[in-house]
Amino acid sequence: MKLKKIINNQRRRRRFRVRNKVRGVADCPRLSVHRTLKHFSCQLIDDESGRTLASASTHDKAVAGGSNCEAAQRVGQLIAEKAQAVGVKKVRLDRGVCRYHGRVAAFADAAREGGLEF
Repeated sequence: MKLKKIINNQRRRRRFRVRNKVRGVADCPRLSVHRTLKHFSCQLIDDESGRTLASASTHDKAVAGGSNCEAAQRVGQLIAEKAQAVGVKKVRLDRGVCRYHGRVAAFADAAREGGLEF
């Protein structure tokens, strides 16, 4: 139980450290990432107006199936397409409590290949 508290405190500190540095504006929104053991999702958020500009996840029928890293890559490609449809090219990556490796890194690489700039 003590180890779980330590890990949760580390996650909380990491989330606050990332969120204090990353704010989204209309021309450069925040690309927020959320992952669970089964699914991966992301949102483009304009913090000034409090609106979600676009979102994508593994719950979408176009992305469903495959391994976790493959699904994260497809989500990255899908969010890049949706961002370009909205007219967004530059974003700020908000990885939240997730470390930048594995599924998050695969997602970010696919989004860059799709045309987004971090």
